[in-house]
Amino acid sequence: MSEEEQTTLHLIRSAAMQEFLKKGFKSASLRNIVKIAGVTTGAFYGYYDSKEDLFESLVSEHYNFLLNCFCKAQKEFAEIPPEEQPDNLTSTSGECMYEMLMYAYDHLNEFKLILCCSEGTRFSKLIDEMVEIETKGTHDYLAVLEKLGRPAPPIDERLEHILITGMFNTFFELIIHEMPLEEAKHYLREMRAFYTAGWMKIMGQSALSFLIMESVNFPLYLIHRLVLTNENKKVDNQTRIFEGSYFVFIIITLLSRFNKLKNF
Repeated sequence: MSEEEQTTLHLIRSAAMQEFLKKGFKSASLRNIVKIAGVTTGAFYGYYDSKEDLFESLVSEHYNFLLNCFCKAQKEFAEIPPEEQPDNLTSTSGECMYEMLMYAYDHLNEFKLILCCSEGTRFSKLIDEMVEIETKGTHDYLAVLEKLGRPAPPIDERLEHILITGMFNTFFELIIHEMPLEEAKHYLREMRAFYTAGWMKIMGQSALSFLIMESVNFPLYLIHRLVLTNENKKVDNQTRIFEGSYFVFIIITLLSRFNKLKNF
């Protein structure tokens, strides 16, 4: 592709991003896109077959990354020996959610297209696809608990769907509203703690188990953050304070609960 062709392609994609973000896929005008780009309709069709093709070129790579990342985390968790899965419930999913958040923040406009502007395309079904994957993973985990002799109470399918859908909507709100990254990381951790504790309650597992998992997983998270900090040479003081305080809270709560159990 010549330099002139690359320039034309860049103009078309930039104009399309502007038009789609402003009006959404359904209302976006191909005529307006070529006008903003300063190219002819004939020139446009030298690069793309349709408005759908153009939209796909902007978001498909990022849509696929998110789904593949999520599926990979589900597969990795399923490959953990059954007897170890209850103690690793938060680690794999937590790393995955963090990775998805960081990737989305590196490609904010593309994800705003997917989440807010994709009605009329296959990409509008992102949350539905993730809910379907998560639901299957939940059922597989319930089967593991059954085999381990720790069966969960029956879960209403409608409630299950509502809770899983709500979890992903909550996660994507961070991206839609472009919250400052450090705040988004903090909210993600709070969200995960909230949903994990809730699911463990519904599944008949104790809050103590959740705290034990957090006490194991949180130091690993801190090590991961330390590596990132050394690479980026930058970390927010508020985040440091929050992470340290949360770890102290976990330890104190664990000790308190163990003392109660001992005195019971």
